[in-house]
Amino acid sequence: MQLRISIKQLASTVSISKPAILLFPGILAATVFFSCGSRDGKSTDWSEYLGGPDRNHYSSLTQIDSSNVKDLTVAWEYHAGDSGQVQCNPIIVNNILYAVTASVEPFALDAATGKELWRVRDTSGTTWYGTSRGLTYWEDGDDKRILYTKESWLYAVDALTGKPVPTFGEKGRVSLGTGLGPLGSKRFVISNTPGTVYEDLIIMPIRVSESTDALPGNIQAFNIRTGELAWKFKTIPHPGEVGYETWPPQAYQDTTVGGANSWSGMAVDRSRGMVYVPTGSAAFDFYGANRTGDNLFANTLLALNARTGERIWHYQFVHHDVLDRDAPAPPNLVTVMHGGKKVDAVAQVTKHGYVFLFNREDGTPLFPIEEIAAPASDIPGEVTSKTQPRPTAPAPYARQSLTADDINPNAPNHDELVAALAKSRNEGPFTPLSRRGTIIYPGLDGGAEWGGVAVDPDGIMYLNSSEMAWLISLDTINFENFKHPGERFYMTNCSSCHGRERKGNPASGFPSLIDPASRFTRDHVSQVISTGKGMMPAFRKFSDEEKKLLVAFLFNDKVETRLDKKEPGKTEKKAKAWRISGYTKFLDSNGHPPMRTPWGTLNAIDLNTGNYLWKVPFGETPELNNPQTGSDSYGGPVITASGLLFIAGTKDSKFRVYNMKSGKLLWETRLPVPAFATPSTYSVNGRQYVVMACGGTKLGSPKGDSYVAFTLPQK
Repeated sequence: MQLRISIKQLASTVSISKPAILLFPGILAATVFFSCGSRDGKSTDWSEYLGGPDRNHYSSLTQIDSSNVKDLTVAWEYHAGDSGQVQCNPIIVNNILYAVTASVEPFALDAATGKELWRVRDTSGTTWYGTSRGLTYWEDGDDKRILYTKESWLYAVDALTGKPVPTFGEKGRVSLGTGLGPLGSKRFVISNTPGTVYEDLIIMPIRVSESTDALPGNIQAFNIRTGELAWKFKTIPHPGEVGYETWPPQAYQDTTVGGANSWSGMAVDRSRGMVYVPTGSAAFDFYGANRTGDNLFANTLLALNARTGERIWHYQFVHHDVLDRDAPAPPNLVTVMHGGKKVDAVAQVTKHGYVFLFNREDGTPLFPIEEIAAPASDIPGEVTSKTQPRPTAPAPYARQSLTADDINPNAPNHDELVAALAKSRNEGPFTPLSRRGTIIYPGLDGGAEWGGVAVDPDGIMYLNSSEMAWLISLDTINFENFKHPGERFYMTNCSSCHGRERKGNPASGFPSLIDPASRFTRDHVSQVISTGKGMMPAFRKFSDEEKKLLVAFLFNDKVETRLDKKEPGKTEKKAKAWRISGYTKFLDSNGHPPMRTPWGTLNAIDLNTGNYLWKVPFGETPELNNPQTGSDSYGGPVITASGLLFIAGTKDSKFRVYNMKSGKLLWETRLPVPAFATPSTYSVNGRQYVVMACGGTKLGSPKGDSYVAFTLPQK
């Protein structure tokens, strides 16, 4: 067994596409198969999510460079036919591209031509419009597998045929709720982000509800061969475990307390056998009177033994989070110069604009971290942390305060905006929600977001950051005032996104639900409630009667029956419950951010020194006289050894290439629809390609269904 482990650890540093014969003193030759695309600096594949186990978005390819990037042309375009949000970072292994469609149907293409090789079509009759950021490849000899998630299941299919692997779980799938306790099969759990492979294990990120029906966010590792649960790490500690004292004594048993899940993805150091796991906030996201304390291991970077799940070290970024300040992206495994020595480190970006940098072995911060005073809550029962961590370097990449002087004097409703700012709580990035409204800046989408950041071998980090403010209040909902029996299901589950008056919030990507009969059938709406769509979760907790009442409310149907208020569960037993006003950005009357530009930036940060090398506006607002405003962005950059940075991610549908050293824009083109995803780059038969998923729908943009690959013209 020890020989097998040593060989697999060696595989993490070597890239060989055919069997290799390894000789060890006193041991017979052993045949080992390695997957392509590891960190040897010579890979032509993109065989793992975000480019590799270090999640650094880096490729050693150099064919496309600053001298010829202007000649890029479309090599092929693949249309999936099921338009919707696509956030997938494709992987490319042995000249085959693997990705998923908007309805999360995995497929394989010839990476040079875009010709479909196979696709797993949904035959259930119920379309699942989830949001998948990619899938995972694993191989051992002739056993080559693709692992992906759909609904609450982890699937394994043959990488060459797309057929289910019958020996994996039950007929090729296992439940993501396996290690989440007795309610794991009854409550909402999915995964938007690909799992991380270590030896024969896949360690899974999961997404759970963010309300009081959230499952505990345990970290789970499944055996790739069998589908069996290999280990789990409890992120809400039990008695006797580290962190237990940071919660109320019964929190681990409280079915209204959950979350602290890792949804954004992980990085793995296979040579050390360590996996680095960032976690999200505890639920309910915005009110934590029932979870007093710092709430370890929510909002934490966990360093775990990848083989056993045992904790090695941890660091918490936000104590007792009440602002949904999740760690939004996988960490980056980097090597930097500190104290005159090379240090293997792990970097973690945050929504509120910080980069935390730690020694990979023991978690020692490489730049000092200070605890700064944080504002207290004015909501009854809420006890926020008196301090919050802030690294002394690098400086935040997103602005940390918003004042009246920052409001654009030319905004059409300038005085109204200044008055709203003065009326609201606005005391910096940790200001808790209030009944009178709170300015959240940076906003709930960052700062940094799920697309992740790129880091080159010299320790330079490249990241796109949003500069949006949000305005949200926290208040109670009184169920006794509802006139329609379906209204309370809407108010407790839908109103935070679609608004209490059902008007939606197109600027944030949430459609209006006024007069749905003009656009949808009742059956369609009922299906979306059950299966979810895009970032909307599936509400499987509803009974058939509850779902009928919700649909009846949306369609303004009269009903003669009324559910017993005790039926739905603990949260809805109460006459009142805390809820936010909605996921609402702070915008002027034209729908634009009211603060001074830029509204989005692209940054290069030297992690060796903590200094910025450059910062430029990123994204355009074409309808304004000054289009170089910067904008919200999703997805992340890809960087190459030739000194290029490739990135899309903005509503303006542009795909851009920058000079990594200077931040100068070298080339841009317009995509079919916006691409809110991270590109991939690879080489087939000596030609380098860059491929993008064009899915749209976010920020009110049109939806799409295509993958577009670019390359240089053949000579």
